[in-house]
Amino acid sequence: MVRGKIEMKKIENATSRQVTFSKRRNGLLKKAYELSQLCDAQISLIIFSQRGRLYEFSNSDMKKTIERYRKYTRDHETSSHNSEIYIQQLKQEASHLITKIELLEFQKRKLLGQELASCSLEELQEIDSQLQISLGKVRARKARLFREQLEKLKAKGKQLLEENVQLHQMTVMDPWRVSIDQQEKFRVVDLNLEVQTDLYIGLPERHCK
Repeated sequence: MVRGKIEMKKIENATSRQVTFSKRRNGLLKKAYELSQLCDAQISLIIFSQRGRLYEFSNSDMKKTIERYRKYTRDHETSSHNSEIYIQQLKQEASHLITKIELLEFQKRKLLGQELASCSLEELQEIDSQLQISLGKVRARKARLFREQLEKLKAKGKQLLEENVQLHQMTVMDPWRVSIDQQEKFRVVDLNLEVQTDLYIGLPERHCK
């Protein structure tokens, strides 16, 4: 026979309610015992009836279990509280950074000549001073780069001039000089005439017979 589903609400009949309490209490205590034995879990079960009677089960010292529970809940609450404080701090820092970025963007627009209508004379003078300082730094950087490039070009020109002088001196001293390594000698043999001839590459030389 299939057992019907019981609706989860308070049993109005006192006798039925007491019978149900006794049966389910014993079943709950039995399950707690089985769970502690099978899984080696630390279990403490406390039940108060409607009339105020106490029923309990514990596979270890009940007071130690309760103290352990209290310590766990305190640590958990402290951890949660600290997490909330940390999150609030992060939100405040993020809000501060957003405000700072907006202020910097506003100052940047002013330096670019935008949104100047709301600026006072003192603010405009301060902006002008900042621009003059920035312009001076830019010009100094530009002048230094020009000097460095000019020095490089001068050094390169000097090197080319020295190389040109060396080449000119070599040309004046011996314009027809050809190194021995540049000379190539080929011997051509005519097999039909059986005459051996020599071919030279270089300045013509006189051969005496």
